[in-house]
Amino acid sequence: MSTIREISRDTRISVVLPAFNESAILSDLYRIVIDILEKLNVTYEMIFINDGSTDNSGEILDEIAKKDPNVIVIHLSRNFGHQPALQAGLEYATGNAVIVMDADMQDNPETIPQFLKEWQKGYDIVYAVRVNRKENILKRFFFNAFYRLLKFISDTKIPLNAGNFGLIDRKVCKQIISFHEHDRYYPGLRSWVGFKQKGIEIDRGARYDDATRVGLIGLFKLAKAAIISFSSFPLTIFLFFGIIALIMFLGLSILTLYHKFFLGIASPGWASFLITVSFFGAINALGIGILGEYVIRIYSEVRQRPLFLVERCSNDPKERTKSKTCPENNMTK
Repeated sequence: MSTIREISRDTRISVVLPAFNESAILSDLYRIVIDILEKLNVTYEMIFINDGSTDNSGEILDEIAKKDPNVIVIHLSRNFGHQPALQAGLEYATGNAVIVMDADMQDNPETIPQFLKEWQKGYDIVYAVRVNRKENILKRFFFNAFYRLLKFISDTKIPLNAGNFGLIDRKVCKQIISFHEHDRYYPGLRSWVGFKQKGIEIDRGARYDDATRVGLIGLFKLAKAAIISFSSFPLTIFLFFGIIALIMFLGLSILTLYHKFFLGIASPGWASFLITVSFFGAINALGIGILGEYVIRIYSEVRQRPLFLVERCSNDPKERTKSKTCPENNMTK
């Protein structure tokens, strides 16, 4: 039977929010989330990760932290990207349940009580299934195509339209932060660990300023990391193409020998030769490219560089929990 969890004032909830150049919305976002958490009558902490913002996001977050000791601000030394920033937040979270959401208001904070309700029922992972996305038609097409392709080829069962927004239990958080992969795809890791999971359908909001922080190139890189990290399909399909190429080669060879020895027809052969050479050249290039992607990831893991660097933080968690430190120049692999 599932474990029924009781939520009381002793229950600690962590909300992890990676932020990059979101100065226009941070104060409003803080107030909205705090109002929701206060109504739940729980102990809470909000962990903002300033991912190398170039606007005044850092100053705004520091001012919020000065007024509210439940707010922790982790300033990374530069922009490391959304996934490393998310990992930083998970490593500093101390809650019984950890909620991950974006800081651009596309993830509706009103969903937090729904997550906790399912967590109470015994679900260790509760994730948001995005419906009615507000992005432009091109992005919606690419998102839908990506999620369906990933579900089809992935070695791990990853739900459709499930992004970062969701809740994970403390034991799940510990498992995820123990992974030292550099090319991370959080929804895939969340699915891979198993445990009892449930999806909740929510409307995906539009950005408050209609200006995306991640372009198509960034989304392509994330999709590439997800596919290569959770599927061997690219290598398998290359083997499939290789078999097709071999069959074509054998067919052309038999046809050529038949014409030469049985019909005595001298075929010019330049067209078939050119097509065959071009085909095999393309297959070789494709195979080398796919193998290169896997080699790059092996090289990245072997280097063992830190996933992120912390320059400083506001409201050192050590003062409250005695279990975390936020020293200057902290490194995490």
